[in-house]
Amino acid sequence: MSSHRYVAEYDDEDYQEYGEYDQQPRDPRRPYEDVESYEPYEPFDDEPGTEDSRAGRGVRRVLSGAGGLILTPVALGLLAWGGLRQQMLVQATLSTQRDVFSIGLLVGGGILLLAVGLLGALSATGPIVGGLVWGVVPGVAAAAVPEWGFRLVKYLPQNDVTYGVTSWLFIGGLLGTGFLLIGAGLAARLARRRR
Repeated sequence: MSSHRYVAEYDDEDYQEYGEYDQQPRDPRRPYEDVESYEPYEPFDDEPGTEDSRAGRGVRRVLSGAGGLILTPVALGLLAWGGLRQQMLVQATLSTQRDVFSIGLLVGGGILLLAVGLLGALSATGPIVGGLVWGVVPGVAAAAVPEWGFRLVKYLPQNDVTYGVTSWLFIGGLLGTGFLLIGAGLAARLARRRR
């Protein structure tokens, strides 16, 4: 049997764009090292939704801040009122009866404070502003200058809610609640930045 070797003849023009026959072997780890037509990636500046996300952040901050300013005093008022009723019933009369209404006030106030803390999911503004305005500022003022606390109480309507808030003010309940809300807001902001 005879073996024939077939040799194909090609024009050099066909290979001009691919290089010469005697090219150096390429490193298999860097196959595209000598490609000149490579265009580096440039990030696209006009990403969809960048302006919408900024506008959405502003709306979330306003909603969270308004919710913190409105819900925090209501929650503190319910807690103070329910706490005063419980104190008057249990401590003053040495009774072991349960006041369903005061328990409901305490639970309602606690749920509203939970809602203020959860506003941190929208924006940290709500818990921080609510805790600062309704807890830390009056608490520090009453601790530093008690006369301010008594003057503040005079401007409020004289009822059970005011008496309950007054006791919370002078025993540091408002101050502690304010710091807890600020801590919840700061924790939400830090968690959002780590994502």
